[in-house]
Amino acid sequence: MSKTKSYYTCTACGFETVRWYGKCPNCSEWNTLQESIKEDSFPSKPNKRAPGTGNQAQEISSVEDSAENRISSGSTEFDRVLGGGIVEGSMLLLGGEPGVGKSTLLMQVASHLSNQGKKVLYISGEESARQLKMRATRLGAQNSAMLVLTENAMDNIEDRINSIDPDYIVVDSIQTMYRPEMASAPGSVSQVRECASVFLRLAKTGGVGVMLVGHVTKDGSIAGPRVLEHMVDVVLYFEGDHQRQYRLLRAVKNRFGSVNELGVFEMTEKGMRAVDNPSEMLLSQRAKGASGSVVFCSMEGTRPMLVDIQALVAQSFYASPKRTVNGIDQGRIALLLAVLEKRAGLKLYNQDVYINVAGGMYLSEPAADLAVCLAVASSFRDVPLPNDLVAIGEIGLAGEIRAAPLMDRRIAECARLGFNRIISPKDRNSVSPAEKEVHRIYASGIYEAIRLFSL
Repeated sequence: MSKTKSYYTCTACGFETVRWYGKCPNCSEWNTLQESIKEDSFPSKPNKRAPGTGNQAQEISSVEDSAENRISSGSTEFDRVLGGGIVEGSMLLLGGEPGVGKSTLLMQVASHLSNQGKKVLYISGEESARQLKMRATRLGAQNSAMLVLTENAMDNIEDRINSIDPDYIVVDSIQTMYRPEMASAPGSVSQVRECASVFLRLAKTGGVGVMLVGHVTKDGSIAGPRVLEHMVDVVLYFEGDHQRQYRLLRAVKNRFGSVNELGVFEMTEKGMRAVDNPSEMLLSQRAKGASGSVVFCSMEGTRPMLVDIQALVAQSFYASPKRTVNGIDQGRIALLLAVLEKRAGLKLYNQDVYINVAGGMYLSEPAADLAVCLAVASSFRDVPLPNDLVAIGEIGLAGEIRAAPLMDRRIAECARLGFNRIISPKDRNSVSPAEKEVHRIYASGIYEAIRLFSL
């Protein structure tokens, strides 16, 4: 007779123990142990775990050197983030908050692949076939040859996949899949890990492209064991605010391309529409002639993108002035405010400071420091900066301004959108052809940059 017992698995490193701990003994992460249940008995039927590949060791010089085969997803922004398209035989994991548009985006991709003559199987463990039909009708994909399967038992799914032999598989979502022979519930650490291993075997041995949808936890990370992110080839995060129509697609892992690329989408009635020119979109509603507003040219992978950095400085009526930041690391802002106090003479110790990056963007580049400092100084003095000014540069603790990389691409983007003045430190890079169309303003320190605009 089988006996059930509980054990705990760390979602960060996969460590298993029969006792619960607040901190994982293996990776020292807090509150990552989740309870699972398994049967302590000998299996009554043969183990269905797939055998190894049986390949022989070979010299790496004898391995055939060929570029990976890619196919377009039908979305320029999706292809950009992936590095040029979907790689055949790859495994992709797409995470995001509920309602952000994960299922909509992947159904559009599946429909496009199906229209290109590929056999696509859309597996849903959360919705019925009628619900999938309603979404397909809204997206204009009701006449697609895409196959849909509403099932979450892996044994049945494997049988259907073997009989259909698809080229691409979409799984919505991996947390709803389960293996019936395991006693733990769907979505548990062991179930997610075992189900993902089945799709990984299909991708690597059968050359099937697999796209998984993953739920996220309240802290924004993909639910389930962290080993799930190590198993797949690409991990994408779909971000967005329900109050806005724009969505951002970021890659945090990509074995076939860069992880710095950013895709911008607009949620419409017909699904996700790729935004090919996000700079114009982010600056379309910029308030001109207002103090505290500076444009910065950010590099998101290979794409230059202009964003509006806004600052508001007001007299504080609290014992400790407020520092509210949206879109930039708050610790970085505290550092920059200290530099402005010490090196530029701005008395901000009794001022509330609010920083915002318009459009919901998040900037991790230190090259945005100069734009932030100029925005704060502009609001503090209540003196607006020129509307065609772009500020690019990193600020050091001594108040010096350091050059940013890829200035030629940034300058070309600024010139294309009509921003004719760029303030930055002098770099040693070659002169950009677009530099003739803009007026370069050089500043070596933050005090000098502020005085150039009489702030």
